Order: sequence, then C-alpha cells, then structure tokens
Amino acid sequence: MEQAMPVQPMAVGPEEAARLTSHSRSAIYSAIAKGELPAFKSGKRRLILVKELEAWINRVAKEGSR
Repeated sequence: MEQAMPVQPMAVGPEEAARLTSHSRSAIYSAIAKGELPAFKSGKRRLILVKELEAWINRVAKEGSR
C-alpha cells in the first residue's frame, strides 16, 4: 500500500510562523508592520507565504551573524 506524502502548507498565519521560526508572535507582527515580512489578508485571516517566511528568516540569520 502506498502512503500519501504529507501536504506542506503554502501559507501560514502569524502564530504558526512564530512557532516555525522560534520567534514571538509580536516579533512576527512587528516584521509585518515594518514591511520586512510580506503578508496578505484572506478574509479575516492574515497569512504569510511559507517561501516569504523562509526568505525572511534567512535574512534575519545573515544579519545576526554580522
């Protein structure tokens, strides 16, 4: 029997983004407000594309290593 591969989300909410990056929710919201982390609204939910989240955390890591 074939096992289905888990589906990776394309976008996550700020709470999940905080969990995935080990940052606080307020740090995620602050990055969104500053324009450092692109986000969009879908209905009442604010979402962040996973690829944007990955790019942001990579930038944060590079800046932290300076």
